[in-house]
Amino acid sequence: MYIKSIKLNNFRNYSNQEIQLDKEINIFFGDNAQGKTNVLESIFLCAIGKSFRAKKEKELIKIDEEKATVEIEFEKIDRDGIKKNKVSEILGNINIVMFSPDDIEILKSGPAKRRRFLNILISQLRPQYVYYLNMYIKTIEQRNNYLRQIKELNNPTKEMLKIWDEKLAEYASYVFNYRNEFVEKIKDKILSIHKNITQEKEEIKIKYISDCLNKEKYIEELEKNWEQDILRGYTTKGVHRDDIYIYINGKQVNIYGSQGQNRTVILSLKLSELEIIYDEIGEYPILLLDDFMSELDSKRRENFLKSISNAQILITCTDEFTIDNKMCKTYFVNSGKVSNRLEK
Repeated sequence: MYIKSIKLNNFRNYSNQEIQLDKEINIFFGDNAQGKTNVLESIFLCAIGKSFRAKKEKELIKIDEEKATVEIEFEKIDRDGIKKNKVSEILGNINIVMFSPDDIEILKSGPAKRRRFLNILISQLRPQYVYYLNMYIKTIEQRNNYLRQIKELNNPTKEMLKIWDEKLAEYASYVFNYRNEFVEKIKDKILSIHKNITQEKEEIKIKYISDCLNKEKYIEELEKNWEQDILRGYTTKGVHRDDIYIYINGKQVNIYGSQGQNRTVILSLKLSELEIIYDEIGEYPILLLDDFMSELDSKRRENFLKSISNAQILITCTDEFTIDNKMCKTYFVNSGKVSNRLEK
């Protein structure tokens, strides 16, 4: 799988730009705030159907313009070339794994970041997952509205809650099963990957925490928490509170781990994601490295890239560099314009 070209029209700070990419390594360098990350964002948008940083879609449109377009030409095994009109149809066409310095927040921030990590991985390989997740979110909003109605009207009738509980548990069970499947896949990969990276006797373990181990028990849990949910006005139990605990030598890494251990765990997680996608589709996803290489010294940078074969890589950085024994295409980015440099 690889991207042949990207066309940007009024996207972020790009007016009209076409970029021809190399099948292997593509390095975008330049000062900060010139548009390097915008290139990666355009690919992420086409792969996932949303931005990894914009809160509102209008942020993607160039100032003083009404609309923006992104076109990507790519080659992948067994694709029909039919135009896709819905996000559900876009998902899975282009598979990506993204690395950035902000990935440390997957560990350091709250469980929402860890759920998002799972959601991005699963949605690329199981597009139906997005449907069940969205239906769960929609149903929980309706249940929460009804909880507030009961409290405001002081209405003791709770029969309607049983209906919402049944629907919520149905969608929750699908979400849980997908997440549990992929946590198990991560477990299968991450142990050996982590050992290869650290070359130390560190044992990594992952535990998936959820209220929804099965539909029937979740319904019981919801009923048991009726009074608390009515008092608070929202649903206190469900897959919207799922979490992943990661341990190094029996201790939670986000609490007790060193900075180096946390970064190594993130790298292991992302490389596990890479291998899972390869196992599923038979080819490596496209790697997006947003200022990621600055986190590594030159030796680790080369070792990291050597460990990845047959994958197209797009790298953003502030300083131009080359990689031994690797074909690279280098681009200079300045004020929303990309110009090609000499290829190695």
